[in-house]
Amino acid sequence: MIQKKKNRKSKKPCPFCVKRLEPKYSDLESLSVGISPKKRIVVRWTTGVCEKHQLRMARSIKQARHIALLPFTDKA
Repeated sequence: MIQKKKNRKSKKPCPFCVKRLEPKYSDLESLSVGISPKKRIVVRWTTGVCEKHQLRMARSIKQARHIALLPFTDKA
């Protein structure tokens, strides 16, 4: 029986854990890590953010949208 090798990439370190920061709604530069070009919240394994910071980042993105710092969609 031939076994296939799994090509697993090494896990990215969480950018918030490395810098010892917390995601804030007012810091749009750090929140841009979690937003796709279509202005949707990106999943955790794509961004490399840990679970704790992913939940806080999603909440901060939603707060920034309601304050009108970030758009809800990419359409004008």
